[in-house]
Amino acid sequence: MPPSSPPEKTPDGHFVVINGRRWRATDPDLPEDTAARLRRHLMAARRAVRDAKDEQAERAARDRVQRAKVALGERGTPWWEASDEQRRRRWEEGLAQLDADCPE
Repeated sequence: MPPSSPPEKTPDGHFVVINGRRWRATDPDLPEDTAARLRRHLMAARRAVRDAKDEQAERAARDRVQRAKVALGERGTPWWEASDEQRRRRWEEGLAQLDADCPE
């Protein structure tokens, strides 16, 4: 299978377009190592949603998905509307909380 190309971005870079639908792009100022760790937490949380055996486990997993998406800048206050300090604090605090909840 050939490697997939990166998703198309809107001219302002705020969104990616996948199958004709716009999704908020990850904050481009995220350090790559931090972004990679957040994506690992996101994927683990999505697997936990899939594998949840009861409502409590599913709710906890969905909350982790939300925290990861906010830390990546894909939900919550748009990253392009926040100051550099607010953006940095968002991903640092989000990663610290995810690490505390579910160490890798």
